[in-house]
Amino acid sequence: MQLFIGLMSGTSLDGVDAVLVDFSSGTPQTLATVWLPYPTPLRDQALRLQSAGSNELHIAALLANDLAQLYAHAVENVLAKAHISPEQVTAIGCHGQTVRHQPNAGYSLQLNNPALLAELIKITVVADFRSRDIAAGGQGAPLVPAFHAEVFSSSSRHRVILNIGGFANLTDLNPEKPIQGFDCGPGNVLMDAWIDAIQGIQYDKGGSWASQGVISPSLLEKLMADKFFHSPPPKSCGRDGFNMPWLSQFLDGGERPEDVQATLAELTALISAQAIQQWCGHPDEVFVCGGGVHNATLMARLQHHLPHCRIASTDFLGQPPDWVEAVAFAWLAWRAISRQPGNLPAVTGAHGPRILGAIYPA
Repeated sequence: MQLFIGLMSGTSLDGVDAVLVDFSSGTPQTLATVWLPYPTPLRDQALRLQSAGSNELHIAALLANDLAQLYAHAVENVLAKAHISPEQVTAIGCHGQTVRHQPNAGYSLQLNNPALLAELIKITVVADFRSRDIAAGGQGAPLVPAFHAEVFSSSSRHRVILNIGGFANLTDLNPEKPIQGFDCGPGNVLMDAWIDAIQGIQYDKGGSWASQGVISPSLLEKLMADKFFHSPPPKSCGRDGFNMPWLSQFLDGGERPEDVQATLAELTALISAQAIQQWCGHPDEVFVCGGGVHNATLMARLQHHLPHCRIASTDFLGQPPDWVEAVAFAWLAWRAISRQPGNLPAVTGAHGPRILGAIYPA
């Protein structure tokens, strides 16, 4: 067996996904999965670090240590679930927690302490996947399209893979054209922030709160005016550009809270659908992964905007939607250890294929 572990803690800041994957057949076979929630103090610190503050370098370093401890627990749990020892695992692919994404300034910062994780768990760790692509002139994101192309491509069907996590990104798998992919804009990040601010809840389960509201055309028009949505790929985004202060500037205080939530769900659906229509043409199928697939209101609006396209979960392609990104980082670790490129220059804008990740031996 060629066993690798993928660890993913996304921009939703809800917790850590851990997967154990076997690559011995060439096609990734997921053997075990574990999710550990972020302790509230850790989540609060990660949110505070999304913007500049006092003593942030010290706070960030301490948070990276805490994350390494949490990652180690996730690894221990997934190994125990599969009855696998650390010695049997080749490497861990650990994305880290993104706190700043500024590729135009030459960096993307993911909090992580891969040296500590390697020390704690006694398995080689591959981390810092974005820096090499950025150094080569790329956006450093999205990185998952290379994996999507590997496992989801069809020789006869034009597919789009739409990942709706904190942010939404797509991969266009047209058998007659080169692969392309890019960030569409906010996925769940604004919906999560709004319901947290109003109700103290981390996310809108099933989109039930959004379903109680009415889409505001005037608010939607203001949100849609952001230049990011109208710029061509390659492009990527993060909490630096889309956050509560960004949303608040468009609110006058007289809106019904549930109407704002409905409008934010519509924003995610609309920017995703328009990106598909403008840059992908007319795909046969759109397969969705990430937490957004569980938001029934969001999925219904996506289908509304793409009426002639089949929309379904990546479950139909053999990859459960909640684990696709974690498996992707196991795959990127496998590529790094095998000294194979992990980026798609047509997606990120890098000058060429690059081996991604820094390796911390066990």
